[in-house]
Amino acid sequence: MVLFPDGIPIHSFEHRLRSRYSETDKMGYVYYGRYLEYFEQARTEMIRSMGIHYSTMEKDGIMLPVIHSEIDYKHPLYYDEEIIIKVYVYAVPSVKLVTYYEVVAQERDQLCALGEVSLVFMNSVTRKPCRAPKYLLDAL
Repeated sequence: MVLFPDGIPIHSFEHRLRSRYSETDKMGYVYYGRYLEYFEQARTEMIRSMGIHYSTMEKDGIMLPVIHSEIDYKHPLYYDEEIIIKVYVYAVPSVKLVTYYEVVAQERDQLCALGEVSLVFMNSVTRKPCRAPKYLLDAL
């Protein structure tokens, strides 16, 4: 079960998208595996909104592999719905960045899923954990 930490997030961001036909299954629901793709899109756009690009971190030799993901599905998403993906960060990352998600069907104003994704900052040469880059910490 996804449990959000107590307290106020140190950073939050909303990303909007519209579900496409190719993302739905035979039942007309957005396929469950797509939620992690939505989380990645929202997380990438959150970091971009802070003036940082994933490609910059990669050029600096920092990778961000996912080490844990969890989703609680509450209600289905359907084809052609506008979806709001809310991303929350509750703690300043050191070696690990933990992001939390709320997935809301905008027109229905309905919470459809909760999520948590943990990523580790990794040196691309040594493949060992490293500290979060200062420019990311400063942006939070």
